[in-house]
Amino acid sequence: MDDLDDMDHRIVSALRACGTDPRVAGAARALSWAGEHGALWLAAGLTAAAVDAPRRTAWLRGTALTAGAHVVSMGVKRVVRRPRPAHVVPLVRTAGRHSFPSSHATSAAAAAVVFGTLGVRAVWPLAAAVCASRLVVGVHYPSDIAAGAALGALTARLGADWMRGGTRD
Repeated sequence: MDDLDDMDHRIVSALRACGTDPRVAGAARALSWAGEHGALWLAAGLTAAAVDAPRRTAWLRGTALTAGAHVVSMGVKRVVRRPRPAHVVPLVRTAGRHSFPSSHATSAAAAAVVFGTLGVRAVWPLAAAVCASRLVVGVHYPSDIAAGAALGALTARLGADWMRGGTRD
């Protein structure tokens, strides 16, 4: 096992151990559940589009970018096929067997970028919490999270001009 793999395993073990506290485990499960398939971010974006008529198109485009980032991560997962951590007992069930990149981290970072562009700064801490939850529940390595977050942020940045084009509805 090389140094990165060793560090990945150690960090997952340490953070998964935090999940032995029922309060931490409950919060991590809830965040993981909310972030499944980008649901939290898609619901937030669609809700914002419904209530913010002047920027409705921008919200819808940002939500589409978030969904698109999630779909891209699922495609990468099918190519890379890295197994999930097997050295810890997970606290949640997963939709698939592969861990790289984390689709939760991808959609969270994409949402943080696009919603941040629209002035919602509070998304960053929530996105970070969703990412951390995947480590606490023991279903991802830190490198999965980092790659997913980078993929989501990049996807959102690439679409930022298109999204901002929808700010004048």
